[in-house]
Amino acid sequence: MNDGTTDAARQALAAVPSIPRDAEGPVFKEPWEAQAFAMTLRLFEQGLFTWQEWTVALVAEINRAQDAGDPDTGETYYLHWLSALEKIVADKGMTDGSTLSRYQDAWRRAADRTPHGDPILLDASDIEP
Repeated sequence: MNDGTTDAARQALAAVPSIPRDAEGPVFKEPWEAQAFAMTLRLFEQGLFTWQEWTVALVAEINRAQDAGDPDTGETYYLHWLSALEKIVADKGMTDGSTLSRYQDAWRRAADRTPHGDPILLDASDIEP
């Protein structure tokens, strides 16, 4: 693992063996996957959850998806990661489903108006009260 890997990332790799990785550490196909991973590390560092709690949440999301027909090819791993993150922050009282939905809708509106290849910019008008 390279010197840029944080202690929290090392702990995550040890606690969650399913994390896609290579010899250098975690690997991501898309920037949002790395961002979801980084958010999870930060929330762990802030003490929101333990790695055991995270593992339980992630496994529950993966099992739910498999039960719904996900072929478990690894292509959807970080979608499950993101779902687990949303669930755990709601379960811990940091947000609620309504707020998560509002922000998801805001990001969709911003993405719909953004030309392919340009950064998606969220502004206040995207977030409905």
